[in-house]
Formats: sequence, structure tokens, C-alpha cells
Amino acid sequence: MRIAVVAPSCTLKREAADAVQAMAAARGDCDLAIHPQCFLSDGHFAGPDDARLAALREVMADPALDAVWFARGGYGSNRIAQAAVVDLPDAARGKMYMGYSDAGFLLGAFHKAGLDVAWGPMPQDVVRDGGEAAVTRALDWMARREPASLEPDLRQPAMAFNLTVLSNLLGTPLEPDLAGVDLLIEEVSEHLYATDRTMFHLTSSPNVRKVARLRLGRVGDILPNDPDFGRDELSIIEDWCTRSGIAYGGRADIGHDAQNRVVPFGR
Repeated sequence: MRIAVVAPSCTLKREAADAVQAMAAARGDCDLAIHPQCFLSDGHFAGPDDARLAALREVMADPALDAVWFARGGYGSNRIAQAAVVDLPDAARGKMYMGYSDAGFLLGAFHKAGLDVAWGPMPQDVVRDGGEAAVTRALDWMARREPASLEPDLRQPAMAFNLTVLSNLLGTPLEPDLAGVDLLIEEVSEHLYATDRTMFHLTSSPNVRKVARLRLGRVGDILPNDPDFGRDELSIIEDWCTRSGIAYGGRADIGHDAQNRVVPFGR
């Protein structure tokens, strides 16, 4: 399997690229083609919008590539996501696309356009503690469709998003149909009051209220609140599910960490 790596958001670190490329080469079942765009820098972004979009469209259109792996999260994929799905090349439909975090904007848009997408670890994760296991999990799914890579309690169809990203998708052309979906959410680096506020917005959506159930992944690096918010992340999610009539389905094994599992959309 030949897998392209592009960076629709922030710059991929060289050490991460080298480590992941070596891991892929040692496996013998996949080959990584890391696009030079991954190392561009334009302020916060891995190059200006037009460069990030051009690299993405290039690998989407290349019939020699079997998958597209988003290099890392951060911020920026929303700025090019709508343009990325205009007049899709034929070769784009034969590939799998994987990422998480900010890449959720692309996952939502690509799934809506009929492409094969999955939430899962990204190359930059290799520098986390235990990151080699995360990268192995992603490659196992892309190259072998290894069931052990998957979040273990999926009911199909399923989708997974970062909470803030999903909230910002709602009401835009990128918003996918969530009816009947096993919806998994996670969050990182937010105050609990912000998580509560985002859940108000999320659960007010008629689209979100059509999910089969909502499950909570890990909420990491919670920012300190003064005064203390008085509720933890679980009670916040359960409260808003109760208020909105959404079935709460328990915890999920996804998050901004090396334990993050793969969630194929719509399977």
C-alpha cells in the first residue's frame, strides 16, 4: 500500500516524519510518500492556504496512491476543506483518508462527499509517549484493516470528532448527516465551562439530536478554572444529553493521546 502524507493544518516535525517513515519501511506492507508541503511554514500553518490545498488535491488525484494520511492537527484544515471537495477527481474515490483533531473538518466534508474516511492516529503522534503504538495502530488499519485497531464498542454507522471541531462544523457546508450515527466525541485543552457551553450548542442541533447515541472519549489537559466549575466532564456530557433527549452511550477509547483508536466513518 502506498500512503501519502500531507499537512492541511500545521507543520509536520522532521523528527516525526523520519521516525514514521522508518516504521513504515520496516513493516514491508506499506510505503509512505511524505509530501514536501508538510514542512512548509506560514505563521501558524504548514504553508499558505493555496499550498496546503494544492498538495491535498494533488495526492487526492494521484491514482498511484491508496491512502491519504493527514500529518497532524492544530488548526487550518477548515480553511481549505470546502474547496478540497469541489469537482472531485476520479482517483479520490478509491482512497482512504485518515486523521483526527483539526482534520475532523476534512473527515466531515470528505465523508459527506462519499469518500472513505476514518478517525485515527497521525504521523505527528509518534513523538508522544507511547506514540509508536499509535502509529502502528493507524498503519495496521490502513494497510491490513486490522480489527484490533478499532475502538472496541462501535455500533455502526459511526463517526468521531473533537468536540470543538464538531461544534464549528454545524451549520456549515461541511456538516455531515448524523442521523442514526454512533457519535464519539473528545476534547483537549479547554476549560470545563467552555466544554459545557459547546455541549449547549452541539445538543441544540436537530442534526445531532438524530444520533443513535453519543459517547465520550477522553477529555485531556483541562485548563484550570477560577472558581472551580463544580462539575467534571462526564457530568457535563450526561447533563446535556438528558436535557436534549440524546442517548448517552458511555465512554469511548479515543482522545488526543497515544491510546487513540480508529473509528471508520459510516461502516
